[in-house]
Amino acid sequence: MNDQKRETMEFQTELKQLMDIIVNSLYTDREIFLREVVSNASDALEKLRYIQITQKDIADPDLALEIKIDGNEDENTLTISDSGIGMTREELVENLGTIAHSGSKAFLKHLSEGNQKDVNLIGQFGVGFYSVFMVAEKVSLYTRSYQLSAQPCLWESSGGSEFSISETENLPRGTKIVLHLKEDAKEFAKGETL
Repeated sequence: MNDQKRETMEFQTELKQLMDIIVNSLYTDREIFLREVVSNASDALEKLRYIQITQKDIADPDLALEIKIDGNEDENTLTISDSGIGMTREELVENLGTIAHSGSKAFLKHLSEGNQKDVNLIGQFGVGFYSVFMVAEKVSLYTRSYQLSAQPCLWESSGGSEFSISETENLPRGTKIVLHLKEDAKEFAKGETL
């Protein structure tokens, strides 16, 4: 990782509120995070399928379209990876740091209207990614866009008020999310739980 190009940014205020709601009070079943992350990975594969039909120049054109889920009990991590569309540095900031693209504003409005316990709520607003902080004390997201000129990046956050983005070593196309699990969420690194 090249620390010279590492940039730390603040989450928008609404996203901080959203994460607090999701992590601390919205859902009683923490397993929902896995459904949301796998759903995002599936969407990334579908978007890439479309791009493969319409464009010829994409990174790793022969890479199989797949989603992998790996738990590591020794390191207390859970890794979800896909070989989908991936993201550029700019897309990381837009999609994971600001309210404009995440659907957070509509989600918070829905919550304020008293609809707080709807199990399908997260998926409807595209904010499911943040549910990972129910089980993770830190999230490391490695990604490489399908665009040939895009630099692979690492997005990291401990779910507080900030996140960082840095360039990283060459990666295959797609996204790999490493969840550094909380002490009370170690079971999600176990194969039998997954």
